[in-house]
Amino acid sequence: MSLSDAWWRDAVIYQVYVRSFADSGGDGIGDLAGIRSRLDYVQALGVDGIWLNPCYPSPQKDHGYDVADYTDIEPTYGNLAEFDALLADCHSRGLKLLMDVVPNHCSSAHPWFVEAVAAGPGSPERARFLFRDGRGPGGDEPPNNWQAMFGGPAWTRVPTADGTPGQWYLHLFDPAQPDFDWRNPEVGDLFEDVLRFWFERGVDGFRIDVAHGLVKDGALPDGPTDGHGHPKHNAAMWNQPEVHEVYRRWRVIADSYAGDLVLVGEIWVDDVADLAHYLRPDELPQAFFFDLLIQPWRAASLRSAIDRGLTQITATGAVTTWTLSNHDVHRVVTRYGQEQPQEVDRGADPANSTRARGPVDVELGTRRARAALLLLLALPGSVYLYQGEELGLPEVMDLPDDARTDPIWKRSGHTEYGRDGCRVPLPWTAAGASFGFSPTDDAAPPWLPQPDWFSGYAVDAQEHDPDSALRLYRTALRLRRELASDLAQPLEWVEAGGRDDVFAFRRGALTCVVVCGDQPFEAPAAWGELSLGSAAGPAPADRLVPAESAAWLHP
Repeated sequence: MSLSDAWWRDAVIYQVYVRSFADSGGDGIGDLAGIRSRLDYVQALGVDGIWLNPCYPSPQKDHGYDVADYTDIEPTYGNLAEFDALLADCHSRGLKLLMDVVPNHCSSAHPWFVEAVAAGPGSPERARFLFRDGRGPGGDEPPNNWQAMFGGPAWTRVPTADGTPGQWYLHLFDPAQPDFDWRNPEVGDLFEDVLRFWFERGVDGFRIDVAHGLVKDGALPDGPTDGHGHPKHNAAMWNQPEVHEVYRRWRVIADSYAGDLVLVGEIWVDDVADLAHYLRPDELPQAFFFDLLIQPWRAASLRSAIDRGLTQITATGAVTTWTLSNHDVHRVVTRYGQEQPQEVDRGADPANSTRARGPVDVELGTRRARAALLLLLALPGSVYLYQGEELGLPEVMDLPDDARTDPIWKRSGHTEYGRDGCRVPLPWTAAGASFGFSPTDDAAPPWLPQPDWFSGYAVDAQEHDPDSALRLYRTALRLRRELASDLAQPLEWVEAGGRDDVFAFRRGALTCVVVCGDQPFEAPAAWGELSLGSAAGPAPADRLVPAESAAWLHP
């Protein structure tokens, strides 16, 4: 099979946040058996595969992104036998299964780090991580001014054998997540073994966490700050040239197995040209194009982002990998229901700009989120969807403070809500103590509390409602398959009647039109008849596309 025929080039992948999808055991925490019990639902949705957030053994300081063992399963979620059963069930349904690999850092409980702390300065064990002496009298100051993405300094000090303060180690996120030193060949060897372990079990690929962060500037220089001492984007922490050699080696490993295995990078970079560098023919097959995700709901902004992705990424021979949601950002309904910024905030943490507080117009956000789905599924390339978006769930903004678990909430001194609000366990039934998340009403409460209003978004409340978000997702994904011959054609922009709040493009005979403003748009007769519209309610007549909606038209 040629690269142009690889399954992942136009696949739709459904992200499963394991803790929050379905609980089979009654402990209030999702697990692998729970996922297996809901695979018919995933298959009926019409996606091509699932991506599991990390399910490895972990102290759960960052809910699995602090990995203690890369070749086993977290006991709370199951075991390797249950993982194998889930993988077999996926494949029997024609679904691919991707895992999440976390190569930038591990858990402070990982045997390597435990050994490093015990071994002391200058040891081979410490050379696997970024330990450094401190600055100032007695080494009492961190080695540089770097700030962690979750808040606070990016350095934590460890004691010496006699209990006195010793060296500092780098953690770009939480102290429980020490960063590896990828200039040490032992680290690269470890992860090559990890990839092979899971590929040989039959997984279809990996999403790579913090793929641009593995290698740091070797000098570890101080980072820039603004006039108030707040950190700005620190280029020394990210996107170093040596990282590309890592993915060249990984690509060789993936290509040595049958089945067109995929590697998709989580890469937050300001310049699309930098993203494209990861997608050269001998590097990653895919990387998320986050530029579209962070845009406000404005026609010019959305169209410009799409143009950037298509122009620079397709030039590499790769396809654009689109997404508007994941476990790190506020849900689409909430983002599009808030006051929209005039410009994209590309600060030290681009994802932080997607987690704004403030009033939310849920009805407006819902209309825009439904329109965004049709836009996303009509674009050339692959699409990643996050669980619960198909239910139209808003972000849970009002979690009790004592229920919040995200290290961002803790490390920010309780000033940033973090990501818990998009991770609240899913509602499967309108009734019941956990809305069907756990198997019985006497089960332990869900690990994050569900609000009462979840009942209106439950799967069983949407199954037979023709205007529900779930029905729209299923219909759109079905039509996407039926229109595959049109969607195999390149994107061509078409004139939208001079409206600056409307944009439209054609793929083959299919035209997608998006109305970002508050006035309807009448599509020209030459575009064909309405095949699918995002607006709830009766289908509009005479090719009229309502305000804040999108439509697919076809002859």
